[in-house]
Amino acid sequence: MFATPQEASNAFYEALQQGSLSRMMRIWADDEEITCIHPSGMRVVGYEAVKSAWQAIFSHGPLLIAPLQPHVMTTVMSSVSVLIEQITINTSEGPQIANCFTTNIFHKGRSGWRMVLHHASHAPDNARLFDLQDIPDILH
Repeated sequence: MFATPQEASNAFYEALQQGSLSRMMRIWADDEEITCIHPSGMRVVGYEAVKSAWQAIFSHGPLLIAPLQPHVMTTVMSSVSVLIEQITINTSEGPQIANCFTTNIFHKGRSGWRMVLHHASHAPDNARLFDLQDIPDILH
């Protein structure tokens, strides 16, 4: 289905913005070992548990999430993306921004690249989103 991990990642964020459970679950591997951890949430393991968690989230509508500063490590069969998700939440006081540190892992299988892990945790409000000091200029 997804020829590259980037295609799968793009589809993941599109599914979030559309609030589409069916599109979201096409991205996930059909495997009982997939894992999803939402901020302040419990770890859910297995296809049906992950589907149920996303269904509960989407019951509140689509999510406005911008993936920022991805750091991607890809091998022949797996890809790990560590990034910041900037989440816009509409409140009675107007839009509010929340940040999460996120890890997404994709594996390559018979049906292309599929997500096997999504782990998001709260980032500090003062996370310097556009300061790239967390990415070294020199490896050694």
